[in-house]
Amino acid sequence: MTMLAVVRVRAGVRMSESQERTLRMLHLPVPNSCSLLKNAPEVMGMLKAVEAYITWGDANDATKAAVKKLAKDTKDEFCRLNPPRKGYGRKGNKVQFNAGGALGPRGEKINALIERMVV
Repeated sequence: MTMLAVVRVRAGVRMSESQERTLRMLHLPVPNSCSLLKNAPEVMGMLKAVEAYITWGDANDATKAAVKKLAKDTKDEFCRLNPPRKGYGRKGNKVQFNAGGALGPRGEKINALIERMVV
């Protein structure tokens, strides 16, 4: 089963309680945190519920290794990252990725974003 890398992009100003609870269940408590999750239908439903605050895509082996190395506990698959070098995108973190921003699904390009955040 493929793993998804999920990165929280935005803070929780004016966020509903259910969205905040969903982000905690996804292990994304603060902006610039990253989590590795299984690609399952129930996870995709949770991602769609909070897609105004996160971005995600298919993680490659290098990304998985980097996140696991930065994780504080060996069984955890989430960590805090630095803000990305050169920013999230030309339109910032309030616009969908397919429109030039940072939010929503980005496929394989999530690996380049996480690489910029690990450095």
